[in-house]
Amino acid sequence: MGVILRQSAISPNIKDRLDFSCALFDEAGRLCAQAAHIPVHLGSMAYAMGDVISQVEWLPGDMVILNDPYLGGTHLPDVTLIAPLFERDRLVGFVANRAHHADIGGSTPGSMPVSGTLAEEGIIISPVKIITDHQINAPVIDGIKGRLRTPDIGHADIFAQVSGNKRGDKLIHELITKMGLENFQNGLTGIQDYAERLALTGLQKIPDGTYRFTDVMDSDGMGNSDIPIKVKITVGGGQVEVDFAGTSAQVSGNINCPKSVTAAAVYYCFHCLMPVETPPCAGSLRSIKMVVPERSLLNAVYPAAVAAGNVETSTRIVDVISGALAQALPEIIPAASQGSMNNVTFGSDHWDYYETIGGGMGGGASFPGLDAIHSHMTNTLNTPIEVMEMNYPVRVNRYCIRRNSGGAGRHPGGNGIIREFHFKESAQVTLLTERRHNPPWGIASGKPAATGGNYLNDDPIEAKVSVQANPGDRLRIETPGGGGWGKPG
Repeated sequence: MGVILRQSAISPNIKDRLDFSCALFDEAGRLCAQAAHIPVHLGSMAYAMGDVISQVEWLPGDMVILNDPYLGGTHLPDVTLIAPLFERDRLVGFVANRAHHADIGGSTPGSMPVSGTLAEEGIIISPVKIITDHQINAPVIDGIKGRLRTPDIGHADIFAQVSGNKRGDKLIHELITKMGLENFQNGLTGIQDYAERLALTGLQKIPDGTYRFTDVMDSDGMGNSDIPIKVKITVGGGQVEVDFAGTSAQVSGNINCPKSVTAAAVYYCFHCLMPVETPPCAGSLRSIKMVVPERSLLNAVYPAAVAAGNVETSTRIVDVISGALAQALPEIIPAASQGSMNNVTFGSDHWDYYETIGGGMGGGASFPGLDAIHSHMTNTLNTPIEVMEMNYPVRVNRYCIRRNSGGAGRHPGGNGIIREFHFKESAQVTLLTERRHNPPWGIASGKPAATGGNYLNDDPIEAKVSVQANPGDRLRIETPGGGGWGKPG
């Protein structure tokens, strides 16, 4: 499914950066299988799919599109397509994919604005059939295209997603024909139970106890700073409760999360502690319970803005959970990684570009942190310079490792990245970045990493900002490193 989606897409964000994910679900919406794609996409789908499918009357030949963060999505650029699997008119499961569209009609090019309400972030698509009985629902697709700056690219990428789901449908039916429907469904049940058993072998290695940690978001772009995220993790007999009581209330800026994004970060952290052969399906998550206060930063309600929650806040949730688990597993949990996806968007009324930029990974008890890499909740790539310069009026002046930005330690943290863009024509630039004030922390007496920095023509600009760039202007992003592990020698 992922190969077909990638090869059919047009936008560099999907085709080159690989900002998409694919998965298979059973008839109740339980996650059964997923590709090695993006944790924040897949964990949120695993959490929300049951609610999504209950809103639709499914028939053979249907396909549903959605992006509403409060009805199963994450943030508006992440567009999800879901197709039911029918065998002899019997619903037996679903295939789904989620892809990040650089243009979803937001108030600024790239559709990742410094926003205060969801409506500023783009088109809100509640679950609706884009295909009915194998026929395209033209009013739906035309309504979406009519709100885009680059409608032809958006149209092509949506139908690349359609192609991915159709490929999944074909291959699952081949599998059912080979196995028989009863064996197929028994196999799905068996996978869930097997995953639960393997998951418990990993979770039972966490010593029973209660572990707490607090970290902060730098800002929300609307004047609020040092916004706390608190966690209490209670472990007993392999059962885990993750309680975010005490976390900030939802804020006026766009770093709020729907609960599905919070779930994705929680699932990711604990899946990393399970045996590597554990199937990444719903069964592996049965022993994990979440308590997330409503109207908090991590369980916001409509119409709270959420564009950066999916990318920046999800990353900080990983840091908070890691900080708590490090008290229980100091030889396993690494120091904090860069803690930001360093979201960069720019464009005009006829083109737009979106990218996340990697940074340093935290050092661990048996390894130094990796340099210049995407970590944790993202699993994308940086856009190749050749692709960027062929498709956009931008030149990349500089792209290199940011030396000495990792935290010192017995095992030092990895270094960040320096990436500098030179604009050949006017563009509106929007940045949503973190760890510009509060550094990625070290562990076991390791030192914190360097914070990141954003610069326009060498002048510092804010972590979350929208500015106009003129021809000849230079935008430089310096990403944070990772924290160090252990006392420096």
